[in-house]
Amino acid sequence: MVERLPHFAEVALANVTREYPNAPAHLLAGREELVEPRRFHPAFYGAYDWHSSVHMHWLLLRSLRLPWNGAEPAVRDAAVRTLDRHLTPEALTAESAYLRAHPSFERPYGWAWLLALASESAAYAETGTELTAEQHAGAEQRLTAEQHAGAQQHAGAAAWRAALLPAAGTAAELILGWLPKATYPVRHGTHANSAFALGLVLDSAERAGQPHLLAPVAAKVREWYVPDHGAATRWEPSGQDFLSPLLCEADTVRRVLPAEEFAAWLGRFLPELDDASGAGLLPPPRISDTADPQIGHLLGLCLSRSAALRGIAGALPCDDPRTAALHASADANLGAALPATTSGDFTTDHWLATFAALALGSGIPD
Repeated sequence: MVERLPHFAEVALANVTREYPNAPAHLLAGREELVEPRRFHPAFYGAYDWHSSVHMHWLLLRSLRLPWNGAEPAVRDAAVRTLDRHLTPEALTAESAYLRAHPSFERPYGWAWLLALASESAAYAETGTELTAEQHAGAEQRLTAEQHAGAQQHAGAAAWRAALLPAAGTAAELILGWLPKATYPVRHGTHANSAFALGLVLDSAERAGQPHLLAPVAAKVREWYVPDHGAATRWEPSGQDFLSPLLCEADTVRRVLPAEEFAAWLGRFLPELDDASGAGLLPPPRISDTADPQIGHLLGLCLSRSAALRGIAGALPCDDPRTAALHASADANLGAALPATTSGDFTTDHWLATFAALALGSGIPD
């Protein structure tokens, strides 16, 4: 991941500041609402659509929180300036107001990414570069340019965290209002997938300042998914998936079950895993046209599969024989899609690098 940080950050910067092309998921109530995207979304107007803008801001923050070994300080500086412009109290108050006025907008995928962004800002504010007393005094070492930049970025992170906290609260309110009405999960492999979103929420809620989400979300995960059994990998993929319904479900269930219970549940849920070997489990799909906005989703499927497979394997005992097939499939899917993550084609560049970061081990949890 570290060697790719400058390029990922450059891609994210280009995305979050690029207003057009734009696909607003806004139901027009009248001619007066025919306005430029940043009128409704002063923070998240770029990257083609709202959820991509939110998670590309997450990618910027995650990039800042990882070591760059002195590479590309100008990119880091530009990232900080952009976050300073976008993550302001005024902009995020407007974003919160829009969400409240349109309570099904970006449900639940965008809500989950907003919580992830708030969580990442909190993590950076808590663990970013700080100057020791010795460094201030210059007693034993001189500060490098990167340490100076890191200290400045850390100071800005507290402001980003504070600005995002009310927006995270809005997302939490919307989730709590939605869960009791959500009788059934959405199981297909695109944005509305319930399992993927709830997994992000479970990973992010506490650090995002919304710990009261954890119990109701975990309860819904148990209600929806623990009874499932007899799934089969031959059901996948669908033609425009960027998420694996099977793996998203298993990766979310492992967050709410104790290790032994999860290992047993996985055997009931995906029994063919007991006999899987090598990379034959969920091999990478054939992608006939990576520039097609829907067929190209399959690149994201490879990356999200890789992240989920590693998460599932990590939740199993070290000596569980199923981990070998899980890791082999994760490697195969990662290798199939990683070269496309910064292709220069906006069709994929506006979103794919985030999923590469997840697949490379830079997911929401620390």
